[in-house]
Amino acid sequence: MEKILYPVWKPAALDGDGFRDLLLNEVAPALLQQGVRGLRISVVDSDVDAASTLRQENCRPVMDAMLSVWLDSSVLRQPIEKVIESHVSRMVGYLVTESEPLISGAKEGVRTPGMAQVVFLQKPARLSEEQWLEIWHGSHTQVAIETQSTFGYRQNVIARPMTYAAPPFDAIIEENFPAKAMSSQHAFYNVETDEALQANLKAMIDSCARFIDFDKIDVIPTSEYLIKQP
Repeated sequence: MEKILYPVWKPAALDGDGFRDLLLNEVAPALLQQGVRGLRISVVDSDVDAASTLRQENCRPVMDAMLSVWLDSSVLRQPIEKVIESHVSRMVGYLVTESEPLISGAKEGVRTPGMAQVVFLQKPARLSEEQWLEIWHGSHTQVAIETQSTFGYRQNVIARPMTYAAPPFDAIIEENFPAKAMSSQHAFYNVETDEALQANLKAMIDSCARFIDFDKIDVIPTSEYLIKQP
């Protein structure tokens, strides 16, 4: 089974909530009819307005939603992509390998509590792929888990783009946070005091700086819906 991530952009006539409803009510059923093995939808809507200050945009325009699709083989993706393309203004796709250090326990068919932060990364030129993955997976993962209130964490390393002219990302991260983390740094970093906040913030920034160029990262808060567990 293979996982493909499809960042998508909404039609101009729709706002975020309208696009969410289109994805949930029309696109998702059509994809299920095509036999996808798993499906998750992460979409920017009014339920994550409180997290707007967390957005980071460097590769503009950033996506309005992302579909996570699992298929027996990526060779079978053409009917899936036709469904998606017929409902969006733009779509790109990436075949990924997924690591899931924290399993969120999300339930099918309902909005996952809190927010799902979708992060797009490029490997810094100063690092080889082996060095980059060793830092990220080998040591940063534990730092992230210990310093934040994350309850779901998926690390998607891009194997190759599946669509023409896809932006040159190397990885896409999905992180689940509780609702309070959208508007509270203390909740985001899972602390109660200002001193503890500064300590966790510094630890996280220092660790990220080892394998991320901060001018080449996009961070998009979304609402997450697990439609079908793979």
